[in-house]
Amino acid sequence: MLPIDRQQQILTWLKEEGTLRVSDISTRLEVSEMTVYRDLKPLMETNKVRKTSNGISAMESEGIPSDSCVYCLKPTTSRRSAQLIKKDHTIEQTCCPHCGLLRYEDIKEDVVQILCRDFLTDMTISGKTATYLIDADLNLNCCQPQVISFESRKQAEQFQTGFGGKICTLPQAITAISNDMQGSGCCHD
Repeated sequence: MLPIDRQQQILTWLKEEGTLRVSDISTRLEVSEMTVYRDLKPLMETNKVRKTSNGISAMESEGIPSDSCVYCLKPTTSRRSAQLIKKDHTIEQTCCPHCGLLRYEDIKEDVVQILCRDFLTDMTISGKTATYLIDADLNLNCCQPQVISFESRKQAEQFQTGFGGKICTLPQAITAISNDMQGSGCCHD
């Protein structure tokens, strides 16, 4: 079998199964793992496949650059970015908790974990247990209504004292963002 044929077969399997280990591909194709890595290299360079924590996955066909928010397409380089870790071990990046929570609501049955950054300490925290402050009087030049994540409810309340806003849990934050956007339309339109 030629490399191009093996690459096509790998893409077919990934489309059907989502994620494969290199060792499984090697066994199925009856070639060495080194040959599989050589076959995968051009597929990764052309963004057809990517490495995941569980092996190799097909890239989503949406064509979203890896450093862009999957929800609004803004850059995800901000320290306010959020990540959604899905059951298939792929990771989706969003520019801020606002987009992360909206994307989570859209695909929550596929999400294992949400990660965001504590606004004060810049530490990675669980988005499922975080406390959110919505619409504080602080311009972060990001999506509206602004959402800031905190690990500690007490720190969120202290921040709220100075900058206002509404404190929410994860479900409350999703509802508040959705309700706020109904009247004014999505900030991404």
